[in-house]
Amino acid sequence: MDRWELLRRVTAFPLGAGALSEELLSGSFRSVFKGQGIEFDEARHYEAGDDARFIDWNVSARLGEPYVKLYREEREFSVFIILDTSSSMFTSLWPSGAEETSAYDQGVLAAALVAFSAEKEGQRVGALFFDRDISQVFPPRKGRRHIMGILSAAVERGGPSAGGAEARARGSNLGAALRGAARILKRRGLVVVITDFFTSAWEREFEDLAVRHDLIAIGIGSSLDRDFPDLGLVPLEDPETGVHFYGASAVPAFRKAWTRWREERRDFVESLCRRWGAACLFLTAGEDSLTALSRFFSGRRPVHRVRRRPSPRGRQ
Repeated sequence: MDRWELLRRVTAFPLGAGALSEELLSGSFRSVFKGQGIEFDEARHYEAGDDARFIDWNVSARLGEPYVKLYREEREFSVFIILDTSSSMFTSLWPSGAEETSAYDQGVLAAALVAFSAEKEGQRVGALFFDRDISQVFPPRKGRRHIMGILSAAVERGGPSAGGAEARARGSNLGAALRGAARILKRRGLVVVITDFFTSAWEREFEDLAVRHDLIAIGIGSSLDRDFPDLGLVPLEDPETGVHFYGASAVPAFRKAWTRWREERRDFVESLCRRWGAACLFLTAGEDSLTALSRFFSGRRPVHRVRRRPSPRGRQ
């Protein structure tokens, strides 16, 4: 998909985001969109049945009778999108243009749907792009113009003006991106991480963010994750390290090992999300992102968070 087609699809998404925003407001996300914070409103006389924990002892002592504090729910919060722009998001086994949607294209489409859904509900939207380091930050703000600025910048990063694959930074530092988001977001919000998870040393930062925010991990994959074709001896390159090697795709053991490696990576991410109470969705390039996200949000249920850390694991 070229950048003009991607931009055309992105600009058409506000129509589809209307239905998706209703799904975001259902189930366990409803409390998030209603607001996670509370602010002091007023003090009133204590009445039978009031929770003693909310007694305002200073006011009660000054006026000589018991008063309780009343709070109002804060309705606004921030939706923050963390988008992986590293080299591995742009790679493909096929010639340029032969695959209908790249992993990066799918990531931008998912980001657009989340952003427009939040905008429809009047929430602030921010974003952070990363590769081997944080490359671009958009502080949370309201408004369609702000969202289009974020998405236009995302589309440009995937276009010819970005310099092509040779000019892209190698490496994917998800840990730095998660730390950056934690510094930006002072209050609880909804954080959406969009990446292929071809990275390492991000687990601790992911847990810290999941404790403070409602966290969604969207893993972007390829059709090759489960079915590597028989193409004989195939030259391959690790886009994050530049290491070249050959894959014997005609050998069943190679194809089986390839699929198992991808499945283990996915299972590891899903297990961490379950442990820390984060939501997890894997999208395949070319999949209908609107349908997948609607199904995901409508079917999500609260997950019990376990604070224990898993055993350290290196890169798959």
